[in-house]
Parts: sequence; structure tokens; C-alpha cells
Amino acid sequence: MKRDAPAPEPPPSRTDDPARVLAALERAQQDPKLDPALRALLAEAAAALRARGGDAEHRCLYRALFDSIPDLVTVLDEEGTVIEINRQGTHAHRRVREDILGQPIHVLNPELPQDHLVPVWESLNRGETYVIEVTNKRGDGTRFPVEVHSAAFVHEGQRRIIAVARDLSTRQDAELRFRELVELIDRGVIVQDDGLRIVYANSAAMRLLSLHSGDSIVDELRSGHWMVIDERGRELPPTQYPSRIALETGRVVESTVLGLYHRNRHELIWLSVTAVPKFPPGGDRPNQVFALFSNVTALKRDSALFDRAQALAHIGGWEWDAGRDSLYLTDEAARILGREVVPTTIEELLDCLRPMDRHRLRSHLDRSVGGGRGLDLELQGVRPDGSVFWVRVIGDAGAGDPVGQVLTGTLQDVTERKQEEEHLRIQARSDPLTGLLNRDAVLAELEQRLDTFPQSPLAVLYIDLDRFKVVNDVLGHAAGDRLLASAARRIRQAIGNDPAQIARFGGDEFLVVCPLDGEPLRAERIADAILESFGDSFRVDGEEFSITASIGIAQAPLDGRTAQQLIQSADVAMYDSKRRGRNSWQAFTPELAEQQLHRLQLETHLRRAVHNDEFHLVYQPQVDLGDGRVIAVEALIRWRNRSLGEMRPDRFIGHAETTGDIVGIGGWVLHEACRQLRRWRDEGLRVERVAVNVSYRQFLGDDLASNVAAALSEHGLPGSALELEFTERVLIEDAPDTVRTFARLRELGVHLSIDDFGEGYSALNYLRRLPIHGLKLSQLFVQGVPDNQSDVAVCQAVTGIARSLGLGLVAEGIETERQRGFLRELGVGIGQGFLFAPGLSPGDLRDYYLSRTN
Repeated sequence: MKRDAPAPEPPPSRTDDPARVLAALERAQQDPKLDPALRALLAEAAAALRARGGDAEHRCLYRALFDSIPDLVTVLDEEGTVIEINRQGTHAHRRVREDILGQPIHVLNPELPQDHLVPVWESLNRGETYVIEVTNKRGDGTRFPVEVHSAAFVHEGQRRIIAVARDLSTRQDAELRFRELVELIDRGVIVQDDGLRIVYANSAAMRLLSLHSGDSIVDELRSGHWMVIDERGRELPPTQYPSRIALETGRVVESTVLGLYHRNRHELIWLSVTAVPKFPPGGDRPNQVFALFSNVTALKRDSALFDRAQALAHIGGWEWDAGRDSLYLTDEAARILGREVVPTTIEELLDCLRPMDRHRLRSHLDRSVGGGRGLDLELQGVRPDGSVFWVRVIGDAGAGDPVGQVLTGTLQDVTERKQEEEHLRIQARSDPLTGLLNRDAVLAELEQRLDTFPQSPLAVLYIDLDRFKVVNDVLGHAAGDRLLASAARRIRQAIGNDPAQIARFGGDEFLVVCPLDGEPLRAERIADAILESFGDSFRVDGEEFSITASIGIAQAPLDGRTAQQLIQSADVAMYDSKRRGRNSWQAFTPELAEQQLHRLQLETHLRRAVHNDEFHLVYQPQVDLGDGRVIAVEALIRWRNRSLGEMRPDRFIGHAETTGDIVGIGGWVLHEACRQLRRWRDEGLRVERVAVNVSYRQFLGDDLASNVAAALSEHGLPGSALELEFTERVLIEDAPDTVRTFARLRELGVHLSIDDFGEGYSALNYLRRLPIHGLKLSQLFVQGVPDNQSDVAVCQAVTGIARSLGLGLVAEGIETERQRGFLRELGVGIGQGFLFAPGLSPGDLRDYYLSRTN
């Protein structure tokens, strides 16, 4: 490795020229980063040279001075060869001088790497002193630790290293003696490093923490069992620990009183702690801290400072002599009870508590006296000013009482913790939006009441908001939340002071549980009051909405003996109320139970229908309203079940949507429609495309684009052969996934249209955001034309929208020639309905198509 060296000076005539050596020593002393001990050594050598006589005298003096240095001193050439060593060096290494000179430094330091001089010269070239701790080897093979300080100088144009080594064996011996001494004292000692990790703890420290041989003090202090408190009884943050303060400030922290409270053993130890920082040699920041502590619990117990700590920790003390019924309370214990006259007997103490807790404390005291059993209770009391408090009472037989007639313990104010627990309990039981009970809480309350009073009459009102989806869809979920909160307030006001529990059961559904003791018709009266409260419109974000409620009522034990049965019965009644026209209530009846049974049977059969091959499709032609040509067909599903018979879609599609079975059914329809179109085309029918209805749940819960691509590929059809019809809900749910799915379908060439357009409440600007091709004019409006002016207006509006946006338009439900003529004049080119044909089987559709093309 090439190094930059200072330019050599002209060599003197002699290698040991005193002037030359003196100049080198003086230059070396000028290094500002030179170790102080080494600078002092060089100064002594320079002073001796200045006081020399002749050369011979100088050499003797120089040698005597060199050998008198108590540390090991060696001089090395640039490559690490020893060219000089003092007497202490040969003595420490137990070698003669001739065996060392001319040898590489590895003879003395065999553990050094081959390139050890690289970092040495890097430091020395920067003008710094190089310091390292290594292990040297004696002539007899034994080792000893040294701390080496190296500096550079130039002699006769050659760079040299002077290394001063200090034997550390004596320091280690001192450390061992220090530890032996620390183990003998009765004060606890803990040594921590600069990260406050414990590196040593003496036996006294282990005893003070009740640890045994083999226990880990590190694990114990990290266990979370111990809480550190200050003199006022407050938990001390780690930033205020004496050890941390001593480490950060570099100053001794003397006689700080701290408390260690063991959470499991309920034991409080008071310690007087002194923290002493320890600095490394030459360092300006501590690298260790010594914490010395002693147990001062006994002194604290009898001091006013201890009483103050009790007050701030909300922990008081008590002692009861059962034989004399003499009760002693500390000042803090009396303050917690809030009595001006301090209780001096157990009866006076019991008077401070709630009646039930008086009995609990009396029972435990009786068992503790003479029985050697401790007590640990949390009790509730009332102060003279009416405020409620909670206390934790811990007690046990007093020391030195062989008959167990004296009990001593602590009395802790836990009111704040109890209030926090109650607050958390309320939060866990409450719906955050409305402040009502949540689903889990009302279920638990209902189950408990039914179990406790199984024969007590009880009613459940199941409330569902009518048309809530309108607000949610039009204004968004935030507005929907505000409406729910407003609805909850109206329900609460309608119930008023009636003994009832109100809960938000989920979404826009609420539950009211009310006892019927003494008023058999209370549930019906409450239902009427709730309906009346919804009579006024709701105003949300500047818009008015008429939101009503459908209510189902079920009574226990008649309509159910468990919470699940009772709520299910009320739910069935609520759905019947919706079916009857909404904004009303309906009580559960046996007939509704039978309907519910049929509904469950329907859902059971529906779940197996695809697997049992019970579905089939019929196809209704979409024709040119001018010449009657078949342009496309719409696939309509039918269900034929052995037990239930032939089922139209309006009998089962809603159930399939609710249960989620619509996803599997929709997939079957997609593949079957594509298969049939492929067959027709193979037979020569030039049907442009087949239309398939897609459920919104199918749209959300499945990878629709991938399934469509697979169906088209399987049957060899282009994307243009398929039309997917969606409800207006997709216009409302303007989520990124919705837009991406529509874009992928359009890339496949699939025709996209909105079914029953005009029935929903979607904003028209959503039409231009989604890449759709056409609209289907709902038969709800077609049926009234041309006589009903409202329907005429809607048809004109939808036609105008389609024309302005460049969208195709198909009219559904055409049944008369007058309707057909009106729609043609309006500009509608394609229609379907019974005027042309109902849903046809594949064979009948083929015959119909051929009859129209011939």
C-alpha cells in the first residue's frame, strides 16, 4: 500500500545524533491529538536530551530514561519491525532484548492480522494517535492484555512508530476485587450500559427484588410486573429514571426515593437510589451508569412523606382488631371514604358501602378472622355528598398475631379505573353512529332476559327504513349516515319514557325490545308512535326525502323462546309489512310462519337447482318495429322443480339475490345462452345477438369480464353476439372497479345496456361516465302510452336522452298496435313484448324466426 510520507530532511552524520533526536521529539509533541500520557513521555525525553553532556553521557542518559518508563515502549520501522524496546517491555514479555529486536511485531502480538498496519498508518497520516486493546504474548507462551497508544515520527528520513503499551492485567484484577467487594455489601448495585441494558447486578439487588439464584433480573424487570412510582405515588416515565438522567447529564443523581410496585404480589417497595455515571478513558460522555439502592420501605411507612405518597397513589392503610372491634384508618383511607367523622368500627365502615357490598365485605372479614384467609375485594360506596366511589380492599392477618384477630391491609381508590372500564364497556356495546345499543349488545340483553324470565311477556319490534337506499344511492354514504342518526333520534323520541331498549341491528334496521308487563298492547302503541314520528320528511344536504318505516312485531314466549327465534319472527312480520305496501306494522302470525317455512323450502331447493339441472331458458324476440324482423333475443330464465312446479323469475330471483345463489345461476345463464346462440347460427339463423340479464351481486362478486370471455371462447362467438343488461344500480355505484369492468367488457366487443331505465333514481350524468351502448325503456312506462300523459312524457324524455347520447334504445312490454305505433313515431326502432311473442323455447324461437324471414 503506497503512503504519502513527509519530505525527508538531510540526514545527520550519526544515526544517534542528539540534535536530530531532540528535533524529532519536539515535532512529535506538537501533535494536538497526541495522547496526553505519550506527550508527557516525549517531553521528559526531550528535557533529558537538552540537559545532556557529551554524546556518551547523552546515550547513557537517553537509555536510562527509556528504560525507566513504567509502561512497555517499542519503536517500529514503517513495515512493523521492532527496532527498539525498553526494559519494561523485555521484562513484561519475559524475553531478552536481542530476541525481540529485528523481529516483526507479530512476535509480541501474534493475534494481529497481516495487514494490521493499514489502519494504524491511516490514523497516523491524519495526525492522530492510534489506540487499540490487544493481547500480547510472553516468552513462556502466556498472554496478557494491553492498551497500546501509537504515534509517528521521522528519523533520518525514515518514518517510525513509537508504541506505548499499558498492561491491563492489574485493571482486570481490580475489577474482580471490585465485584467481590460489591457482592459483600448490603446495598443493591446494578450496572447498565449506555443503552440502559443491565450488564451486572449484585446479590443484594436480587434479594431486594425477591429473586433467587438462577433467576434473570433482566427478564424480571421486563416482565411488566413492576411499576415505578415517584414519591407522590404517580407512575414515573422512563425518561425520569435516575439512571437515564445520570447517563444523559453526566452528573451523579443522589438519593432519589422511588417506589417499586409488583402488580401480581400487590407489594410496594420503597428504594433510595443513587445513580453514578462512568466515563471511558478520554471520553466526554458516560458509557456506563452505576445504580446503588437500598430498601427504605420501613422508614417510609412511618413518615409523613409516605402518607403523602399514599394520598397521591390513592392508596390508604387500615388495621382492624376484631377482638376489640377497633378500626384504624390512615388519613388517605379516610379521605377516600369522604367522611368527616373517620370510621372507628367495622359497622361504621360498612355504612359507607352499598347494601350488597356491605354483605360481601362482612362475609369475607368473618372468614379471614381466625381462618388465616386474606381478602381482595372491589366494593362500591356512596359518600355523604352523594358521589359514588369504588375501592379495592386488600387485607390479611397481621404479623405477630397468632390467633388471627388483627387484620391489616390497604384501601385503594379505583373509581377512575372503574369509570374507564364502564366507558369502554359502553363503547363496546354501542353503535358509534347512532349511540344506540349495537347488534351484539341487544342480542346479549335479549338472551339474558329470556333466560332469566322465560315466562315474562316480551315484544321485539323489527324496524326497517323504506326507501333508505334512495338517499344512500343519490347523495352517498355520508348522507345516508346522517339520515340514520336522525332516524335513531326519532325512534328514541317516539318511545319516550317507555321501558324499552333500542338498538341499531345493522344497516338501516333497528330493534326495539320492550316488556309487556301490565300493558299487552304496548308494542303496537310504540309501533304507531314510531310510524307517526316518520310522518315528516327528512331533510338531508338540502334535499327532502319521504322516508317511512316497515315494522314487524313478535312476542315471547308465543312467537319464540330464544333471541334468534324471536328476532326471526319479527323479521318475517316486517317483510310482510313491506309486501303489503310499507309504512305500517305487522304482527307475527302462524300464517306468516307458514310463509316463512315456504320461503326456507324455496331457498333450499333453489340452492340445488343448478346442480339438479332444473333451470331452462326461454327466448323473447326483439324485433324491428317497422318490418317485424328478428334482430336479437333476450334470454329469460325459468325454473321447473319437482316439488314446487314451474316457477317464474319473479317468484325466485329476489330470494336468489338475497342468498347469493344468483351468482351461480347467472353464470349458468351466460353459458347456456351462448351455447344456444351458437347452435342457432350453426342452423343458419342470423340472430345478431342474445341478451342476458346480469345481477349486480354477480357483477360485484365475480370476475365478470373473465367469465364472459371464457363463455364466448368456449362457444366460438364474437363479443358482439352477446348483450349484457344491467340495472340502474351500476350507474350509482361509480366505483373504479365498476368502470374498469365495463371497459374490459367493451374491449371484448360485448354490447352493454341499462335495463328498465327510468325506474331508478340515478343521476343522468353517470350515463356518460360508463361505456354503455344502449338503454331499455321499461314496460312500466310503455303500458300507459299513448293515453297516459305522464308515461308519454317519460318515454319522450328517455328517447331524447338516448338520442342525445348516441345510445341504442329498446322498448319492453309492447302489447298493442297503438303502443307500437306511438313508439315508432317517437323514433324507437326495436321493441319486444307479447304483441310479437312471449318467451319461446329454442325450437319455437327458430320457427318464429323462419316465419318472419320467409
